[in-house]
Amino acid sequence: MTAFSATTLMEGKAAAAAFVLAEPLSFWGGVDSATGRIIDQWHPQSGQSITGAILVMEAGRGSSSGSSVLAEAIRLKTAPAGIILLKRDAIVVTGAMVAEALYGIGCPVALARPQDWPLISAAAYLSIDAGQRGAEIRIVQP
Repeated sequence: MTAFSATTLMEGKAAAAAFVLAEPLSFWGGVDSATGRIIDQWHPQSGQSITGAILVMEAGRGSSSGSSVLAEAIRLKTAPAGIILLKRDAIVVTGAMVAEALYGIGCPVALARPQDWPLISAAAYLSIDAGQRGAEIRIVQP
């Protein structure tokens, strides 16, 4: 098992298969909150589901309304189990925070270090343990 230190953007724990985005994605107009499927027809992974996965994305893309789509997906249990970012994204974090505050449902968000990104983004299965003092991302066997 390989472990990496990371920054906590939203507290929580999750472990699941990794879903690595090939390109940035906007939740607003890019994800159907009712199904968890990528609906952006120009995204290379259009039609695939992010539900229950650890979503590995360099950064989000666009609209501040994306936070409401992520919060709704978390409420409907169609969201990723957790999210790992390479670049800070206030929209993603806000969506996770709103879901926790309104629905009591968490979605951990961690910020990975650039030097760890190649191994994290190549992993098949990941876990996130994000707390007040920092986060740990692990490459684990399912």
